[in-house]
Amino acid sequence: MSFPGLIGKKRGMTQVFSEDGDAIPVTIVELLPLTVTQLKNEQNEGYSAIQVGYQDAKAKHLTQGQQGHLNKNSLPLLRRLKEFRLEESAAGALKAGDTIDPFAEDSILKAGEKITVTGCSIGKGTQGGTKRWGFSRGPMSHGSKSHRIPGSIGPGTTPGRVYKGKKMAGRMGNRKVTVKGLKIFRLLPEKNMALIQGAIPGVEGGFITLKK
Repeated sequence: MSFPGLIGKKRGMTQVFSEDGDAIPVTIVELLPLTVTQLKNEQNEGYSAIQVGYQDAKAKHLTQGQQGHLNKNSLPLLRRLKEFRLEESAAGALKAGDTIDPFAEDSILKAGEKITVTGCSIGKGTQGGTKRWGFSRGPMSHGSKSHRIPGSIGPGTTPGRVYKGKKMAGRMGNRKVTVKGLKIFRLLPEKNMALIQGAIPGVEGGFITLKK
């Protein structure tokens, strides 16, 4: 059974050469083995999904409820849990405790295939409109004092307020970002790594989700 998604850890970027001699920018992703921790169905939870866990943890890092959830099925302590929606008929082959190998024959990972990658973008902190939204700056000379200020944010009498969603200074980055259509350039099963063509969101060491 082909599992609908995988979890990886971003390890940085480099470039590799294609057979034609072109330099291809790639992101190195370490793929993590997933342990099935729970099967959810329409009767109990109202939807069908498979919950998987990854990243080993110590007991002091988990709450009593989290430990009880894993101990119920005699599973190792895992720091992170994630759900993947899957039809109940397709999930019948799996049970709690099974390990999902990212490099299995029926894996979604195939060299040349396109995938969707989701991660948390790099946080930039509080930034002004010029950096955050790409606003143009004002004149830098001739007595101007309007270099990087936002300027007017709306008319006065009508509507007499600032519209919701106005692009202004504020927190930039540190948000969930999904990039579609990234190509798997090469697989390195002996190192549990994959080379994905192009850039993916997040810092080095950040967790990402890969889907078909």
